[in-house]
Amino acid sequence: MIVIVVISIILVLIDQISKKIIELNYNIGDSKEIIKNFFYITSHRNRGAAWGILQNSRYLFLFITILFLFLLFFYIYKNKVLLKINDYVMFSLIIGGALGNFLDRIIKGEVIDFLDFHIFGYDFPIFNLADTFICLGIFLLALKIYKE
Repeated sequence: MIVIVVISIILVLIDQISKKIIELNYNIGDSKEIIKNFFYITSHRNRGAAWGILQNSRYLFLFITILFLFLLFFYIYKNKVLLKINDYVMFSLIIGGALGNFLDRIIKGEVIDFLDFHIFGYDFPIFNLADTFICLGIFLLALKIYKE
């Protein structure tokens, strides 16, 4: 359990530092092309969830995050004997990502997004490292469930 907490804290720090760099160096709406016609750093704020759904539902997201983390920690605690090393990474990614966005919502009332991809002409919704951690963790969880 302590390994999951330590890795999660490291991921939260990486996420929060990346967001602070954006906050200090970009105005909202500023965009810098990193890879031509593919990847941009774009300063954006999101008061909703993925793709901007449920805008201005801050307290709902805070409640859901607390509930989700409580259930996840309960599951980890009950099954700690059965966990494998890759489970630690999977759960740490999910927890670290959830806490990264949770802190934004608590402190700022919104989430700082900045990773902006244009894939085959589609301008994918802007996201952040916490979102990436959550998606990777959920992908590993789905893979684990599929294998079992």
